[in-house]
Amino acid sequence: MESSSNSKNNMNALIGNTLRIGVFTACLIALIGGIWYLVASSDSTLPDYSVFRKGDISYTTFEGIFKSVLSCSAVGWVQLGVIVLMLTPVMRVMLSLVDFSIQRDWLYVVITGIVLFVIIMNSLVGVG
Repeated sequence: MESSSNSKNNMNALIGNTLRIGVFTACLIALIGGIWYLVASSDSTLPDYSVFRKGDISYTTFEGIFKSVLSCSAVGWVQLGVIVLMLTPVMRVMLSLVDFSIQRDWLYVVITGIVLFVIIMNSLVGVG
């Protein structure tokens, strides 16, 4: 009985730490990218935000974001921070799925699996 309670507390601590570390990491990446962007663009003129133009789509796809990060683009690092922030609750759902599987609580495994499926489908193909 005590072992089950201890493992439940360990899983809750793991989920909590995952959320804290994920949010902290995302904020740190985005902050570094934002400061880098401000420093790098401080001598240039400001863009005209009154006119909307369809810009470079390289920052709207995973492939484009990772390429821009590898090419040391400040905007790419900010976008990477946003991706890490979006993946943090997904990791929480995945850990909950593992936790419910260990507990053999099949109803919650199915519900959590459906939630994870909807999140992934919505993120990848815009269904949902």
